Amino acid sequence: MHRFVTTTLLFFACLPALRAEEPATPVFKDGEAQIVEEFKDSDFWVRHDLWVETEFDSDGDGKLDRMHVSVTRPRQTETEGLKLPVVYVSSPYFAGTGSTAAEHFWDPKQELGTEPPERQNGPPVVRKGKRPIISRSHLKEWVPRGYIVVHSSSPGTGLSQGCPTVGGDNESLAPKAVVDWLCGRAKGFTEPEGGDPVKAFWSSGKVGMTGTSYNGTIPLAAATTGVDGLEAIIPIAPNTSYYHYYRSNGLIRHPGGFIGEDIDALYDFIHSGDESKREFCDCNVRDKEMAEGFDRVNGDYNDFWAGRDYLNDMEPLKAAVLMAHAFNDWNVVPEHSVRIYEAVKKKGVPAQAFFHQGGHGGPPPMKMMNRWFTRYLHGVENGVEDDPRSWIVREGKERGNPTSYPEYPHPEAKPVSMHLGKAKSNGGHGDLTTTANPNQGQETITDNYSFSGATLAKAESTDHRLMFITPTLQQPVHISGTPRISIRLACDKPAANLSVWLVSLPWNDGRDAKITDNIITRGWADPQNYRSIRESEPLEPGKFYEMSFDLQPDDQVIPAGQQIGLMIFSSDREFTLHPEPGTQLTIDLDATSLALPVLGGKEKLQEAFTAKDEKNKK
Repeated sequence: MHRFVTTTLLFFACLPALRAEEPATPVFKDGEAQIVEEFKDSDFWVRHDLWVETEFDSDGDGKLDRMHVSVTRPRQTETEGLKLPVVYVSSPYFAGTGSTAAEHFWDPKQELGTEPPERQNGPPVVRKGKRPIISRSHLKEWVPRGYIVVHSSSPGTGLSQGCPTVGGDNESLAPKAVVDWLCGRAKGFTEPEGGDPVKAFWSSGKVGMTGTSYNGTIPLAAATTGVDGLEAIIPIAPNTSYYHYYRSNGLIRHPGGFIGEDIDALYDFIHSGDESKREFCDCNVRDKEMAEGFDRVNGDYNDFWAGRDYLNDMEPLKAAVLMAHAFNDWNVVPEHSVRIYEAVKKKGVPAQAFFHQGGHGGPPPMKMMNRWFTRYLHGVENGVEDDPRSWIVREGKERGNPTSYPEYPHPEAKPVSMHLGKAKSNGGHGDLTTTANPNQGQETITDNYSFSGATLAKAESTDHRLMFITPTLQQPVHISGTPRISIRLACDKPAANLSVWLVSLPWNDGRDAKITDNIITRGWADPQNYRSIRESEPLEPGKFYEMSFDLQPDDQVIPAGQQIGLMIFSSDREFTLHPEPGTQLTIDLDATSLALPVLGGKEKLQEAFTAKDEKNKK
């Protein structure tokens, strides 16, 4: 590796003929960094890798852990002394990942409140690639525009030392160390042990971070350290709380598409680091800290989860934040970005939010990202701080063409209280109205995880869910914000899953239809946590309990001709545990309601129920 670096640098030192008559520098137009011809040719980029020393020893060997870092930069930073800002991406995935086989996840067939069946640990990750190059992502977008791109593997992955902790402090301090090195405050070396010092003489000292999913979590983790030089971040679909990823309001809930996954399985999935340190890391992190802290019996929030919740670490954050998320992301659900965006706004830190209607991932348009980094890394006064705060890709539109709004949620959205009406037939549909009608009584459902949520939503009649629907919309209705349900219920057992979907009906079963076409939003809770997500208590069979909880944030326009449906059921086959069928939940309809955030509030919603179109008026 050392010979590779030396050869590369000597090669560029011998190329005086390649120098332009005028030194190449970044070019800006309309507030955006432009592609510069002299920076485009990847054959003349300088590439090298190194190890940055951190301030922690997470693998217990008595030495400070070093993070593996790779650098890609225009040759002018070597031959002409050009200093440029850095776009930095860190990940636990660069060196390969482990098994997602069902036997390495938890068996979801678990009775609530009981010890789970034993999980089989995943096999060691086989590190991909023989050369030390970490990643080529983001190079073609940013290097030609006058940025240096830096990658690093997170602790305990690839050639980085230490243990993966899945949200532990070392995963915040590792990227902090890299930023410190880029700003001249930390030590870099040519080798993981010993080696010659390496300086980032080509760095301007201005750093931005971005990435998607876990790679989007790490920019936020770094920003919560308050490290100087990290000027801006663009987290895309970040996991901002591992509790909110694996639990929901006291309930054990799995991320969409990964039934049975929990934090220890994710640890196995990413642990691609030094095999000689595996036993220490497995014993101390997975088999001790995680096993003692994550509570797969009750699902309560505790100090273990609080230490992996970045909302608790926001005080030092000062980097400008452009959040990006999808409202139909059921892997990392949208509350992850919304909760951080709200906290950033309260701090007065520059912030924007980009949302789209797709699934997991999806960056903002390049124009938005370019303006963000141009302003905060190059220091070009392009007025981005005066741009609209919220950008949302409307239904059916291309992701690169979002609609701007003054804020998210929309300032004109007001919560509308929606009330439940008893179904006219057993298992049929009740009414969902803006007017409370007394003496609606009670309805009972029987839990059975065998039926998917989509199957229940489409059913004309079933004992396994309650469905309450509005009149057919005569005008589109714009929902913006976080719906909240208040519910009074009783159970015939000490514990039960509680799942709530908000859907658009009739269900579209067309050939090209996706389930998300009909799902407005969803939510889950454990009735045992009716007082607090930190404390659960067994339910007294037959006794009624009251609780309130949020569904996932959304911004969606429900078209005319549809009905809004509120579905209440117990086990959600795709997300919750699968207890033995038969548990019964009884819902008090008179004491249950939904707060639905609608543009124009109650008046606008009632108008949508009753308005006649122009054709009918004539």
